[in-house]
Amino acid sequence: MKIKPIQSLLIVAVLFSSCKDKPQQEEKQDLPVKNVLLENYKGPYQGVPAFDKMEVSMVKPAITEGIKMHLAELDAIANNKEAPSFENTIIPYEKSGAALDRAFTYYGIFSSNMSSDKFREIQKELAPIISDYSSKIAQNEALFKRIKQVYDNAKQNPLPAEEQRTLQLIYEYFAMNGANLSEADKQKYAAINKELSKLYTTFSNNVLADEENYVVYLTKKQLGGLPESFVKSAAQIATEKGKEGSYAITNTRSSMDPFLTYSTERELRQKVWENYYARGDNNDEYDNNQIIKKILQLRDKRVALLGYDNYAEWRLQNRMAKNPENAMQLMEKVWPAALARVKEEVADMQAIADKEGANITIAPWDYRFYAEKVRKAKYDLDSEEVKQYLELGNLTQALFFTAGELFNYNFTPVKDGSVPVFQEDVNVWEVTDKTSGDLVGLWYLDPYARTGKRSGAWATTYRDRTKLTGNKPVLSSNNSNFIKPAPGEPVLVSWDDATTFFHEFGHALHFLSSDVKYPTLNGGVRDYTEFQSQLLERWLSTDEVIHKFLRHHETNEVIPAALVEKIKKAATFNQGFATTEFLASALMDMKYHTMSDKELEMLDPKKYEKETLAALGMPKEIVMRHRTPHFGHVFSGEGYATGYYGYLWADVLTADAAEAFAEAPDGFYDKALAKKLVDYLFAPRNAMDPAEAYKKFRGREATTDALMRDRGFAPKK
Repeated sequence: MKIKPIQSLLIVAVLFSSCKDKPQQEEKQDLPVKNVLLENYKGPYQGVPAFDKMEVSMVKPAITEGIKMHLAELDAIANNKEAPSFENTIIPYEKSGAALDRAFTYYGIFSSNMSSDKFREIQKELAPIISDYSSKIAQNEALFKRIKQVYDNAKQNPLPAEEQRTLQLIYEYFAMNGANLSEADKQKYAAINKELSKLYTTFSNNVLADEENYVVYLTKKQLGGLPESFVKSAAQIATEKGKEGSYAITNTRSSMDPFLTYSTERELRQKVWENYYARGDNNDEYDNNQIIKKILQLRDKRVALLGYDNYAEWRLQNRMAKNPENAMQLMEKVWPAALARVKEEVADMQAIADKEGANITIAPWDYRFYAEKVRKAKYDLDSEEVKQYLELGNLTQALFFTAGELFNYNFTPVKDGSVPVFQEDVNVWEVTDKTSGDLVGLWYLDPYARTGKRSGAWATTYRDRTKLTGNKPVLSSNNSNFIKPAPGEPVLVSWDDATTFFHEFGHALHFLSSDVKYPTLNGGVRDYTEFQSQLLERWLSTDEVIHKFLRHHETNEVIPAALVEKIKKAATFNQGFATTEFLASALMDMKYHTMSDKELEMLDPKKYEKETLAALGMPKEIVMRHRTPHFGHVFSGEGYATGYYGYLWADVLTADAAEAFAEAPDGFYDKALAKKLVDYLFAPRNAMDPAEAYKKFRGREATTDALMRDRGFAPKK
């Protein structure tokens, strides 16, 4: 089960916006219990998940049996009478847990893509069991003693680079998770983890409940301003929910965002806005405020056992930022410029509202609506016009083209029915090397929003590739929440959604291009793993992609050059809003995790959020991108806890690397630079220190100058 932080096991498929760095491997094992979720993958491509045979009833027995099997494997390593070595301790550790890994793959699908009331009950039952299992690994004294001896020996006689880094990461994981504690403190540590696991599950299920329970149904008279494609989709969703003749606005970002952008019904905009931003904050059985307080207190109590002053100090020690102060310094450098831009944006919006005689003061539910009017007025850019050239099928081909140019990959649809899928809308492609024809892996795409599927967009793997486990084909996936169109209608997306599509595909390419020896090295550093995906966003606006794939969904005409020019001129438009709503969430994340015990004891999250944002100068027209009661990145698990700033940290690298491509002889398709991109930034995964890897690519460290230019907060070169 490799070098997984305890928390990642508790949220196997609930890592938001991104990427689940979960090593996968397959080893032949004798299975005591017949359960398809534990079995080796079978069929083509050296085996694929049996998504067509999985059932919710199989989940709990698979996880519990898989846990027993993995713990037995680890005990065998720990009880080995031979002197500890890399070969007899670390290698079997890396190979262990294969059956459980497979079970967690199916668990992740049920959790993120196909959740149900029945599965959520199973989640609650499994949470403490998984927590106990994680603690048993981290607190296996005999196992850690062997690992530590190998680690100490390697300090005197260093191993080859990949072995040394693998050993370093494994040792750090155990040390950071209580392996050096006294027996009494280990028991306390394990008890805290068990309680946290229950709270994480409850938090995420509460948010999902509020997303499902708050739906706004419209009549024909209430459709003013809404695009035809959106109206047709809303009608389809209402019909599926038993409200034929109505139009459903679901409580997810994919539905909320376009409604707030285009609807002329201000009272309804307010209602939809309030529903969305009140998720987990409705003073009912699904309210998350007290859960948040408990989570923060337990996290601090746990790291105090390890000698840390606060959770952020513990969490950031092996991230690029190294400590909370460095992360805060970066955010505070950008924050004033973002606030200044918001004032300009609001003034522009208020001027239009006044000119139209609206007799209003811009409120949060007005921001998107009037920002769109400003976009049209300033840049003559109509987002709905742009969407006519952003058809999902063409965008998918644009992803494949980009991967072909940079990675030399070819994508071919698999034969219908040859690879099982968990839902009829999921499609699968075979990925091969264009030159050799060698198989790289498979790419699964689950594109549409539906009941039981968590909101947002993310990437994951069903099997990673490592030399140790046979270099089997990578099984990667992307998951989106586009609104499924009415039959026969195209899927037209916004520029922002198209950018996100490229972003998540960047994660998939990171998985597919992996070239490492050991499963641990397929992990990642949280404030670095978003860099590669953020960088891939830049290829959406390259001339090659624009001319080949941004075509009108009816006429097939290439998007007009004049419209492209408008898009590029408007590239920094609304950056005040985008940067401020993100940074507000990132700053709150860090502030929550650097509070003192006394402050936590007195904490009222709703009050603290309001007062802290006011002290930061948060504009009243904007809210956090993820308000505290539904901040799943941070409170559904620990994947992004004190790590949400990482998107900005990664964007520093992104902006700097993008300038490197812009200045290259052949621009974004420069072959020499693309090779360095793959060799240093994608293929090594975590086999190389991120800072060292970036310097090998760029020839120097990144600076914030490019970021400030990129966001329009500083003059261009």
